[in-house]
Amino acid sequence: MIHHVGIEVAPADVERAAELFELLGFERVEPPPALSEDFTWLEREGTQVHLMHEERPVAPPRGHLAVVAPDFDAAVERLRARGFAVEARRPHWGAPRALATAPGGHRVELMQAPPTSSASSSTTG
Repeated sequence: MIHHVGIEVAPADVERAAELFELLGFERVEPPPALSEDFTWLEREGTQVHLMHEERPVAPPRGHLAVVAPDFDAAVERLRARGFAVEARRPHWGAPRALATAPGGHRVELMQAPPTSSASSSTTG
């Protein structure tokens, strides 16, 4: 299980980046006191996104994180209504997908449902 992912965000973009994740059901949580000035943490169902405040953030051009959005259509509408760019992508595993762009260029894939685990469908022996 992945506990968290950290992405670099310019201090001026932190609030807007946090808004994107809040629109996807994440809530702010307090980082440890020693990190509170340099990080904004968000959490949903035990998974965290750490926004690392960086004056010169780097966003990989193809790198991304993926978030399952069971209310996919409503999530896409919430993001678009708040001015976030959201691009429809090819469906995979029979479920729709989209790509949202967070401030600073980070890509966030929205998935209506995750793929089934290949481990759960294989047999041992």
